[in-house]
Amino acid sequence: MSAAEGPLVVGVDSSTQSTKALVVDAATGRVVASGQAPHTVSSGACRESDPRQWWDALCEALHQCGDAAREAAAVSIGGQQHGLVTLDDQGVPIRPALLWNDVRSAPQARRLTEELGGAKFWAERTGLVLATSFTVTKWAWLTENEPEAARATRAVRLPHDYLTERLTGQGTTDRGDASGTGWWASGTEAYDEEILAHVELDPALLPRVVRPGEVAGTVRDRQDLPLSEGTLVAPGTGDNAAAALGLGLRPGMPVMSLGTSGTVYAVSRHRPTDPTGTVAGFADARGDWLPLACTLNCTLAVDRVAALLGLDREAVEPGSSVTLLPYLDGERTPSLPHASGLLHGLRHDTTPGQVLQAAYDGAAHSLLGALDLVLDEDADPSAPLLLIGGGARGTAWQQTVRRLSGRPVQIPEARELVALGAAAQAAGLLTGEDPAAVARRWNTAAGPVLDAVERDEATLARIAGVVSDAAPLLERGTDTQ
Repeated sequence: MSAAEGPLVVGVDSSTQSTKALVVDAATGRVVASGQAPHTVSSGACRESDPRQWWDALCEALHQCGDAAREAAAVSIGGQQHGLVTLDDQGVPIRPALLWNDVRSAPQARRLTEELGGAKFWAERTGLVLATSFTVTKWAWLTENEPEAARATRAVRLPHDYLTERLTGQGTTDRGDASGTGWWASGTEAYDEEILAHVELDPALLPRVVRPGEVAGTVRDRQDLPLSEGTLVAPGTGDNAAAALGLGLRPGMPVMSLGTSGTVYAVSRHRPTDPTGTVAGFADARGDWLPLACTLNCTLAVDRVAALLGLDREAVEPGSSVTLLPYLDGERTPSLPHASGLLHGLRHDTTPGQVLQAAYDGAAHSLLGALDLVLDEDADPSAPLLLIGGGARGTAWQQTVRRLSGRPVQIPEARELVALGAAAQAAGLLTGEDPAAVARRWNTAAGPVLDAVERDEATLARIAGVVSDAAPLLERGTDTQ
């Protein structure tokens, strides 16, 4: 390994399925070491993980980085958003974390929306219209279904907060991740006392919101952690905000992320308030905003369909009118928390490969439908759509998005953009730079551009028609209780 040109920093991506750590040269963006370790997640409607697994995975990933991790001058944690972590007075989890894709809080989302002024109130106050993903609904579920656990809670954290606190010993979060809770007011950029009182959550249990560019703390002396004591710890942020940093996004640049969940987003100077709930009005990690639309079913759902058909994920075939809505985990966009997958239009001559292509189309449809709502009116409609996440490397995903978007599609060569964004945030602590400017200096968005093709309006219209016609069935789902 050649000598680094600048100080080393660590960026972490603690995602739903695993934790990845990168040691990066702050001067050049070169990754000098990396590590990864898995988590386990429960299945079905109950999506939970033990936060202590995240810590163990972080330690393992950092150990895989070797001496480079010990030489790092700063570290930052990017993490999966919205998860509810409840801790006792010793900082030990009271129960497994309720993750972003746990849909049990759908009744609480509906009830809270009705009790506090409807969708317009929530959009204007928090930037969000409540869905099962958001943390406030999970806290409401906990207080109703596990009141003893709620009463025993002495600290409430998000996943990235939990890891940052174990590094520093201090309870902190950032504006980007806080904006996805449902109890942070986007207009005042502070915790919302009315909402907290309504859900009976003491604000003293919440972490301090650290400002962009502020040091969250320093690494404590921990024998199980291969970081030097006193290493600076950045605020960290949620995974989408970290990826936006990792791409060095400027306002109006559209992004589609294809992972366990699918997202479309862009940086905006304007605070978003969408009363339809399609666009979540998140803050970014810098001081701007990150309007975002999210689906629960993306690469894992399509891969599951491929497995059911006995096909490789790339074995798609064109030329069918079959429609597949892969809502295997319920869905957030459109808001159908109880929905299941739906297949329509089978014929004798329909091939397995055509059914698989329909799964790709169905997964991409909702994201692309929300893209125009995410972008500001003055955004360039011909700008390349940056395609990131695990799915972005797949030819079938690339061609599906290209055909259904009608845009040029750019595939950044840089991988692990959440961890790179966290590393850029850590580097910004050392250099005083805007983390997005750090990432632009690292040229992280560079990659091949696929030319635009004519948009497949017929397929888009067909899928929209099936979603509309099947709405009563999708809303009812398969729950017979």
